[in-house]
Amino acid sequence: MTINRYYKPELDVLRLCAFLFVFFVHRMDLAPIDSNEYYWGYHLSLIGNYGVPLFFFLSAFLITELLTREQQQFGKINVKSFYIRRILRIWPLYFTFFFSIVLLTHTTDYFGRVIGPGTQLAFTLFSGNWYITFNGWQSYCINPLWSVSVEEQLYILLPLVLFFASKRGLKIFSVLAIIAAYIAIFYYASKPTSDFSGQWTNSFVQFQFFAAGILLSVYLKGWQPQWHTAVRIVLFVTGIVCWLIASMVCEVNADAPHLATIPQSVSGWFLILTGVLLMFFSLYGASEKYMPKALVYLGRISYGMYVFHITIYWIVLKIFKDELAAFSGKIGLSEWKNDIGFIIVFLITVAVATLSYKFFERPFLKLKTRFTLIPSRD
Repeated sequence: MTINRYYKPELDVLRLCAFLFVFFVHRMDLAPIDSNEYYWGYHLSLIGNYGVPLFFFLSAFLITELLTREQQQFGKINVKSFYIRRILRIWPLYFTFFFSIVLLTHTTDYFGRVIGPGTQLAFTLFSGNWYITFNGWQSYCINPLWSVSVEEQLYILLPLVLFFASKRGLKIFSVLAIIAAYIAIFYYASKPTSDFSGQWTNSFVQFQFFAAGILLSVYLKGWQPQWHTAVRIVLFVTGIVCWLIASMVCEVNADAPHLATIPQSVSGWFLILTGVLLMFFSLYGASEKYMPKALVYLGRISYGMYVFHITIYWIVLKIFKDELAAFSGKIGLSEWKNDIGFIIVFLITVAVATLSYKFFERPFLKLKTRFTLIPSRD
């Protein structure tokens, strides 16, 4: 039996774009941008929150593609092998990083508040997002891991739905997930608050992006657009515009007070989803020759970059802020110290993620190939 490999390098480039959106917005936690002086810089950075929904969409689309191809090729999917593949890809880095930060918060004063037993249990059981939903943001360096919890919840459900209910089940599951998302959005909008509401980390709200990725995979049936580069650029820019409207007009943001009206909230989340779809189609089906290998590689290691970047921000902009200011002064750019820190953080993040991928993650990925039925990239 000939087994066809499924790998789309443009999805890695899009994954890198998702990371960069998140990377830009997280800079603002420790090195805020003056919205009066840099109006568009501020708002373009703020939409970086929506990089996480883009990650969710891409994960669901790719996983659905691989599982449905496995079902077509072999007549059924191997649920056990799927879980093992996901464990080998996600768990080693996730748990090593998480418990390293737990240890650091218990043994030093440099990494924020101590991570307590309740938080440890929640993040260990991949329900960290729900813990944040009901208790607020936790110790700074572990906060981005909430999205890994949401993804793991999908990984538990998706193969079971496909195994027991086939593609029809996937469609029903996805439609119900979208309905549940907008019921939750309606609920939050009807109870405005000036505090953190928990909407952003709520699985029901975020599952709409998984649902969209699943449905697109099912209905595209392998079709890929062969569009002109100009069309793709327009699609990507239009996606950015949708996100800007969602943020600036509809006021849907991760950390900002949730005081938007019901029409604003519903419209805002729909615009976020629309932007995700437009960005996806702006790259999907593009020729591999237009995908720079460096960008593809950075997309490949984006999981590590996502896990590490917030801690590196903390180290450079918080722990070593005085040293950063002194260095910026020595080179005559004291007013640009935050921008210099931004560049330093990015370079260190790439370096650490590269080392992690090569020397820590790769051995587990090699084990993962033993349980791979439809070959893809690592």
